Amino acid sequence: MTETEKMEKGLIYDCTADEIMTVQTGCVQYMKEYNTLGLGDEERMEELMKLMFAEVGNDTYVQPPFYANWGGAHVHLGESVYANFNLTLVDDGHIYIGDKTMIGPNVTIATAGHPILPELRERALQYNVDVHIGRNVWIGAGAIIVPGVTIGDNSVIGAGSVVTKDVPEMWLQLEIRAVLCEQSVTTIKNSIIRIKELMTDFSDMEIPPAVHIKLPGELFF
Repeated sequence: MTETEKMEKGLIYDCTADEIMTVQTGCVQYMKEYNTLGLGDEERMEELMKLMFAEVGNDTYVQPPFYANWGGAHVHLGESVYANFNLTLVDDGHIYIGDKTMIGPNVTIATAGHPILPELRERALQYNVDVHIGRNVWIGAGAIIVPGVTIGDNSVIGAGSVVTKDVPEMWLQLEIRAVLCEQSVTTIKNSIIRIKELMTDFSDMEIPPAVHIKLPGELFF
């Protein structure tokens, strides 16, 4: 089995193999040009997106600069997707992003992992697991999404969150890394409860079933 076949099957493979590097080097050339463009260059940017990405829908915009191991060749973008600057796509595996999803600045979406065994990692071996992001998802600035994660439709990932497990549909996930006093936790809970109350004024909108805040200890409400 070739290294390319191993990569495509999600097996451990040598990412430095000539057969891999030759194709990968060709894929990133469009990205290099794209990252020199900006406002006023929309026509050429649209042309390049169709060349770079595996799929790209209408009215989708990726703010330069962005970075991708394979230049976007394994990235599938729906319609009306917006990504702010410094999006990092570790697209050795496939990344699927649904329609109307918004991505804040400095977000990382990774599909590649390396073996835990040091003997294998020393040989620069890796494996890939695809990432699936649903429709109308909002991913806040600085979030990190690790290999194999699925995020359901209409969910919100708070800024700075590290997403290591699947996120259901209509889910709000926040991560607060600083140690908070009990009063601060209560304030956060009351604020989100108030948001839910205000949302009930919109009877045609679906209310998220749960809010998940990741603290030094986990809190659900």
